[in-house]
Amino acid sequence: MARKKRNQPESAAGSATRPVAAAMAAPSSLPAEAEGSSTVAMFALMMFLAPALGVPHEEMLQDTLKSIVVSFCALGAALLFFWQKRGRREPLRWHAVMWLPLALMAYALGSMVWSHTYLGGVEAIRWFVFSLLLWLGVNTLSRERLPTLAWGIHAGAVVASLWAALQFWVDFQFFPQGPHPASTFVNRNFFAEFAVCTLPFAALLLARARQSAQVALLSASSGLIIVAILMTGTRAALIALWLQLLVLLPYVAWMYRRQFAFPSWDRGTRLVAVGVLLATVVGLGLIPTGDPRIVEEGRGVNALERGVKRTGSISSNDSSLGIRMVMWKATSRVIAQRPLSGVGAGAWESDIPLYQAEGSQLETDYYVHNEFLQLLAEYGLVGWLFLLALAAYLLAAFRRTLLGKGPEAQAEAPWRAVFLCTLLTLLVVSNIGFPWRMATTGALFALCLAALAASDARLGHAAPWSAVRLAWKPAFSRVAAGLSLAGLALAIHVSQLAADSEQKIVRATKIALTISASGSPNHPRWDKSKAEMLKLIREGVAINPHYRKITPMVADELARWGDWRNATWIWESVLSSRPYVVAILANVARGHTTMGNPAKAMEYLERAKRLQPRAPAVRSLEVILLSRAGQTARALELGRDAITDNIYDYDLANATFVLAWRAGDYALASKAMELRMAGWPASRAEGHVQLGNMYASGGREPEKALNAFKQAIALASESERPTLLAQIPATYRARLAEPDATQPPATPQTSASKG
Repeated sequence: MARKKRNQPESAAGSATRPVAAAMAAPSSLPAEAEGSSTVAMFALMMFLAPALGVPHEEMLQDTLKSIVVSFCALGAALLFFWQKRGRREPLRWHAVMWLPLALMAYALGSMVWSHTYLGGVEAIRWFVFSLLLWLGVNTLSRERLPTLAWGIHAGAVVASLWAALQFWVDFQFFPQGPHPASTFVNRNFFAEFAVCTLPFAALLLARARQSAQVALLSASSGLIIVAILMTGTRAALIALWLQLLVLLPYVAWMYRRQFAFPSWDRGTRLVAVGVLLATVVGLGLIPTGDPRIVEEGRGVNALERGVKRTGSISSNDSSLGIRMVMWKATSRVIAQRPLSGVGAGAWESDIPLYQAEGSQLETDYYVHNEFLQLLAEYGLVGWLFLLALAAYLLAAFRRTLLGKGPEAQAEAPWRAVFLCTLLTLLVVSNIGFPWRMATTGALFALCLAALAASDARLGHAAPWSAVRLAWKPAFSRVAAGLSLAGLALAIHVSQLAADSEQKIVRATKIALTISASGSPNHPRWDKSKAEMLKLIREGVAINPHYRKITPMVADELARWGDWRNATWIWESVLSSRPYVVAILANVARGHTTMGNPAKAMEYLERAKRLQPRAPAVRSLEVILLSRAGQTARALELGRDAITDNIYDYDLANATFVLAWRAGDYALASKAMELRMAGWPASRAEGHVQLGNMYASGGREPEKALNAFKQAIALASESERPTLLAQIPATYRARLAEPDATQPPATPQTSASKG
């Protein structure tokens, strides 16, 4: 009895500790995927709709629609999941990879306090949606449900590729965008980067297919995606494509052939698979383009030729790569100067003018075109930790996949290989693009990580650095369901505001461009259109004052018409969000100068000089302001220095010409005008008239004057000629009317000098 009493507590303790130890070691310790068929179906629907749908007009950006689709589907999936689990008490899953996007989200929220509030908020939302998709996937993406997700991804890529093919073949213009073929993505690089990331799913579905009809369908649809990628000629996507077709996918097929269906195909099915795939790629790849703009690019008139030529053109001397190098060098300076704190989440586009090369006055682009550099520049130490942890996790996942033993590990391996291939492809295109920031590729990134993490849990990788149990209560589900519903309501409200703002700003821009294209923007017939344009731009800016990409276009057109008052307030609204853009600072200073506010103009000039004192816009503005302030000698000196240093723009060359003419420095005036006409050929006719008047003044060089006037009339269009003739002195104008005029007319001054 005594022995029993002594052993009973020991036995109870053992019964309590042994299951815990076993739970941390055995696959059964981790909860299985929760019932989530509807959640995974929502993922598949999201991955189909986001690439397949596009906006048929210009009043909403394509990625705005895709962001709406992804956000709504993610929140809808969460609502379905939590509602179904409203009575659940069993644990759910947590995975260490969840900390990666959550860390970025936390940093983004914190950077809203000290960096760009709006851009930091946008980044926080982006990483929240990413985290939500990742966690839901960890808990629902069972191996049995993965085919549903794969079919959704593949179907979305097929429809998007069909749109791209139509744009290439018949100049299909249903979706407004940049150069064809961009499918529903505005930019063909965005489409190609997404499409190439989906090919591993197409390959896996094909390798698993057992019926010849399904094999034929998947071979043809996979071939269409390959052809569409070749049509774009996007070199990052082409590099990833050849890497997949020549290395990754053949290796996966051979390594895990026992888990696939294709080794058991009969000869006919194998011929169907290979024949249909090759026939699709070659047959569709040889169809010539029907888009004349693609022909003009000189990069190939069919998909195969375009793919081969663009692959062969990959080199360090490429002009587009040169532009990216400019951005990468500026970003490297950001990283070097802010290695720990970064500039703040999303703030690269706001702060990059502070780090650009000397003399720069415009941002090269709104993104770095390198996800890794941008992450380090914006997130600092947190970005470094994210990239190192992501790389460590993916290497560990690759090792587990490659070395996995046993039937369960072998069953998981093909799927894990597909997710790793997709993620590797995404990392490849991320070196010269920004796919993480695009809604569709960002969602694919999250789901691939989620599927890998869910596989970790099934394989029993339970440790603090991997999958663990997450205690759960019914109250958690109810609260989370309520928050998901509130999130959906907020998403609807934000989406409506975003759509309204974009619609108003884009409509205002289209009106402005239409008025400018008329050639007579100040004609009274445009008064009503101008009033509507100004109303739309005011309302759009009031909703979203941070819309940097399109809003300044309206101001630029207003300035061309001479409406500096309205142009200036629009530029100032842009500066309230992007305070370091030198060109816009210079434009605002010009506006205040024109409106008679020299003190305000000088304030903006000083801001611009602190940023880029040698920028052409800054130097020309300083010359103009000094000349208007009566400091003509100093203005002329600065103009001469700028011409000598070969740092000038149209306004500086023009102002230097006028100042030098007035000062009697005709050599400098001639040089300034010649530079202006060479740099801006459209001004040549007017420039020759100005030179002619300079030569004619005081009877200095009448022969040169007559020759300049003759060149002006020869270069002038029919519409320009009357205006230019009115600027030519009457004696020269009469002489120009004589067909045999070879000698300059005698003027009172020349007669007096002869007498």
